[in-house]
Amino acid sequence: MAHSQPNSSKRWGVILAGGDGVRLRPLTRFICGDERPKQFCPLYGGATLLEQARRRAVRSVPPDQLLFSLNRVHEEFYLRSLSDCPSQRVVQPCNRGTAAAILSSLLVIAQQDPAATVAIFPSDHYYSDEYVLTHAVEQAFDLAHSEPDSLVLVGARPHGPEQEYGWIEAGAPVQGEPDSFRVAGFIEKPSEEMARFLFEQGALWNTFVLVGTVLAFVEAICSAIPGLLKMFHQSPIRRDAIGEMYVSEALYARVSPCDFSKRVLSLEMSRLIVHRLGHVVWSDLGDCDRAAAVLSGNDSQPDWAKNWRTERLRPASVLQSASAVA
Repeated sequence: MAHSQPNSSKRWGVILAGGDGVRLRPLTRFICGDERPKQFCPLYGGATLLEQARRRAVRSVPPDQLLFSLNRVHEEFYLRSLSDCPSQRVVQPCNRGTAAAILSSLLVIAQQDPAATVAIFPSDHYYSDEYVLTHAVEQAFDLAHSEPDSLVLVGARPHGPEQEYGWIEAGAPVQGEPDSFRVAGFIEKPSEEMARFLFEQGALWNTFVLVGTVLAFVEAICSAIPGLLKMFHQSPIRRDAIGEMYVSEALYARVSPCDFSKRVLSLEMSRLIVHRLGHVVWSDLGDCDRAAAVLSGNDSQPDWAKNWRTERLRPASVLQSASAVA
């Protein structure tokens, strides 16, 4: 389905793949035997999470208009999956959070297509039915076209009062758009009591899949984080001999770590629309127990899942003895 729509040439995508995946490191180390972040680990389906995200994105975005926001420290891992597209790699010298990662990619897109509409995809998530998400992304592109000053979030239906997720309170319905609402509240990692309240009130989980015009994104960032755009203009993104784009080390030495949800979305709620995802199991695979639980419940349980559970059940004294011998 994807990019057969008349305005498909204006569609761009960004896959965020520069995170360090520290919380999932015990599991990814168990599976792969090295220190790779989770997006470069084949947790399920025989492909890395980054490869899964790429397949996900190109259902709605032309393949050559998809950028990958990366971290130079992970080069040995991302080159295995992305050796075929050097001119689509936007490489940061280090991880400075999602705000800088998103803005650097948006500036590349704006230079090539100022009228672009952009979808942002995390690289480390799981959906039990990928086509439920694809349908939601298509709806989000339509919404962004009819509401060009807004940013459209995809919100998942929660299955419990999860404290580690961002929550979105749905407000007034968007006229003529089923399952789409103005955003009335945005709560990051609530207390146990607040999470229970949000769950009971029908609030949604923030999947961090976002769609909007490149101008709407940049305006939201400029409003929420004054001065960040100017810093990027002072140190433009450059291309090397193979076409790979790289962000200046000098720039990132001056940029503070900054989370897009906390620093932009939560401050710019008047710009936000949430589109409710259909019935699907979604997880950000944020910690080992959550990842193991959701992937073990999958029809095609990965090979590592049973061994991981066995390892977790071993007494601590046995694990310590094995570690000492190693």
